[in-house]
Amino acid sequence: MNNYKELKVWQRSMELVENIYKIGTMFPSEEKYGLLSQIQRSAVSIPSNIAEGAGRNSDKEFKNFLSIAYGSSNELNTQLLISQRVGYLKKEDTIIIFNQIEEVQKMLFSLINKFSNL
Repeated sequence: MNNYKELKVWQRSMELVENIYKIGTMFPSEEKYGLLSQIQRSAVSIPSNIAEGAGRNSDKEFKNFLSIAYGSSNELNTQLLISQRVGYLKKEDTIIIFNQIEEVQKMLFSLINKFSNL
């Protein structure tokens, strides 16, 4: 796998990152280096791991990085739920993002399963 930019899952995860940065403006300034920072790192980790895995030498390594990206998507999901619970985000503000996460997770799961015999 050479051109990760052609992967739909990478493209969708980049769109997710953009939306995460947009909702970051809803957080209080004291969370800039706390929960918001963790959310942004988790989101950025998804396309970053897809890209890194695509640049590796084997399908087995690629699968491992896809699994890491999937884990980051779960981490992001949890952090957004925490943000809702503590009142930083309203449910209606995150509907699109949760849908994006679910779409990316389905794509990652499918791609991971493609390499299931490794």
